[in-house]
Amino acid sequence: MSGTEDGVLVGVGASAGVTEGEVLDLIGAALAEAGLATAAVRRLATVEQRATEPGLLGAARALGVPLIGHPAGELASVAVPEPSQVVLAATGTASVAEAAALLGGGELLVGKRKSARSTVAVATLPAAEPDLRHHGDAEVRAAGLVDLAVNVRTGTPPDWLREALATALGELAAYPEQSAARTAVAARHGRPVAEVLLTAGAAEAFVLLARTLRPRHAVVVHPQFTEPEAALSDAGVAVHRVLLSAADGFRLTAGAVPEEADLVVIGNPTNPTSILHPAAALTALARPGRTLVVDEAFMDTVPGEPESLAGLSGLPGQVVVLRSLTKTWGLAGLRIGYLLAPAALVAALTRAQPLWPVSSLGLTAAELCSAGPALAEAEAAARQLAEDRAHLLARLARLPGVRVHGEPAASFVLIELAGADRVRARLRAAGFAVRRGDTFPGLGTDWLRLAVRDRATTDAFVEALEHAALEETA
Repeated sequence: MSGTEDGVLVGVGASAGVTEGEVLDLIGAALAEAGLATAAVRRLATVEQRATEPGLLGAARALGVPLIGHPAGELASVAVPEPSQVVLAATGTASVAEAAALLGGGELLVGKRKSARSTVAVATLPAAEPDLRHHGDAEVRAAGLVDLAVNVRTGTPPDWLREALATALGELAAYPEQSAARTAVAARHGRPVAEVLLTAGAAEAFVLLARTLRPRHAVVVHPQFTEPEAALSDAGVAVHRVLLSAADGFRLTAGAVPEEADLVVIGNPTNPTSILHPAAALTALARPGRTLVVDEAFMDTVPGEPESLAGLSGLPGQVVVLRSLTKTWGLAGLRIGYLLAPAALVAALTRAQPLWPVSSLGLTAAELCSAGPALAEAEAAARQLAEDRAHLLARLARLPGVRVHGEPAASFVLIELAGADRVRARLRAAGFAVRRGDTFPGLGTDWLRLAVRDRATTDAFVEALEHAALEETA
């Protein structure tokens, strides 16, 4: 595919009631004219008001790609080669298919094609779409690297937890039974047991929500953990991105989330920005008819958890809080987390889970890590982390060209510096792994995420960072 090695984007305009088959036939004809196979399609795009059209969603599912809905105002700003006054009057843009294909800077490969109820246009992809499936563990697969890429607390699991899990190995012949673990989690947050769902890590919860909910207008607030968007797209849900700005310290601003959103996903504190949003700013997003999902995977890294919504109830709509036990307790390989939500939603999500979704070892960890002694240890770890983070920030502040936006509150810090992608390669050569930022929507190649480590590790890393950054400016 000359000039299209990375695939193509198909813009689609459609009338209400268009069928999946009509859309797929038209796309196939346009691709054939361009000399391409359907495997070349990377995503479909349309106007926002058509992003929930069953025929378009079905076509996206059949092709195995996401369907993106763009506001009519954004599409109207794109110059199109074949404008239509009829389409302009109906949708607010002169050619939905062409504008949706061209938005972002691609080039049309063939002229738009029409059927009775649909129009399609095929274009080269604009700037590379972030790789939503890339995670920090990919940075540390090479041996011998000091790990600042994965946000798991070092020195974990603690000995008492290792010993308890080793003892629990004797119970592996029995099928997992969740009662004790669910009761412990419920008591930890002052919630009824019926409002607790145990999951194989917080990531499973995103998949369950994507498969169970049927949102008309799903919004993911970025930059943030990319699995929510990936899970929604895999389920055929059109995702609308709200991008928070570095100039605002990556804080949620009033009016950023569109009123019509019936599903909103946001992290708190947010990965990768480390920004802790006030609880009041998040509860203001709750309203009847909307599901608000707050990813609190890193909330236990904040002393006192002052902005958590985990213990709140009675908010309008459905408020879902996700928690992970893998970060503070070093259990990424065990896969254990949980979800807190209204009982009716928990029941629906439970029906979407397979039988025995959490292992007996995961249940042991959930029970023990929700008890008083473990909570006290986590609080002490969070306070030590705050001191170590302050040391890292102080060291970074002395480096010219390194910028931190907002006030980091979690176990990692996001930095901006010119040529960060090349600096990252030099850091690897010096023995340090850090998390690239360009796979997060809203960031790019000038961003790196750094895990907070002890002071000795931080000092050695900052020295390496200084040398790597100096090479970039030399």
